[in-house]
Amino acid sequence: MNAPVRASTCASPFDLQADESWRAWRARRLACGTPGPADLTVELNDPARPTAAELEALCERIRQHNLAFYRCPSGAAALDRERFAALCGALGFTRPDPHECADGDGISALQVCDDGRRAGYIPYSNRPLSWHCDGYYNPPDRRIRAMLLHCVSDAPSGGENLFLDPELLYIRLRDENPEWITALCHPRALTIPANVQDGRTLRPAATGPVFSVDPASGRLHMRYTARTRSIEWRDDPTTRAAAGRIREILEAEGPGVLRHRLAPGEGVVCNNVLHARTGFTYDSFAGSRQRLLLRARFARRVPGT
Repeated sequence: MNAPVRASTCASPFDLQADESWRAWRARRLACGTPGPADLTVELNDPARPTAAELEALCERIRQHNLAFYRCPSGAAALDRERFAALCGALGFTRPDPHECADGDGISALQVCDDGRRAGYIPYSNRPLSWHCDGYYNPPDRRIRAMLLHCVSDAPSGGENLFLDPELLYIRLRDENPEWITALCHPRALTIPANVQDGRTLRPAATGPVFSVDPASGRLHMRYTARTRSIEWRDDPTTRAAAGRIREILEAEGPGVLRHRLAPGEGVVCNNVLHARTGFTYDSFAGSRQRLLLRARFARRVPGT
């Protein structure tokens, strides 16, 4: 769905005409508060086989804030690719969404890559990674609704992750100027040009809204990147102003932004919230300590949320 639903057909809180539904939803969301990473963390005794209580604790946090952190106990078996896939399965996910930089199992190893198909992409470098929602370059029928990140090893310094629930950003923008929401819901609000290398199209251009109502759940969905190259905003004054305001809010790291440096054995489960990463130290020496995170992305929200 590319625009808020009309009040005459559905009392969606994201319909700019449904004031009563909007105020009720806004009050419920803000009543959840803005807890820190520690409040959103669940201890998993065996991350490959989480208990029903541990899964419910994760889902409870995600239902309220769209993300949760988890921590494996020190001395627990390392969460390798197979055990990471088992955690995804325990949460109710099946095969991750495939893309050109993922491995055969759909899981991506986020680490510095100097050659191969991943070289040149910022997630596989030690450079800062700007604010985005995963899969912003995907077409609507392949939207990414959930994501898991697991830290296998951290960098000697740097590599902090930042997170923000898009619902909080939506509330702030709508409070400040509802016309920004109208512009950001336009079906041509944001275009990511095609990825063409050596005359071959690796990914076609993708055009769509920033905010939309997910037809599968009725929940708010966000598609966004703060990148300034290879991106086209709709040539409209209100759209440009809204995009600029989003950038200002994210750069200020205001209320709701969580900054957390994942330690080995820690991870994130989320409904594809906004996230970013600071730069980190990297040494090409084979025996040096290197940052490695595992990532899996899915077309459905976290089951139960």
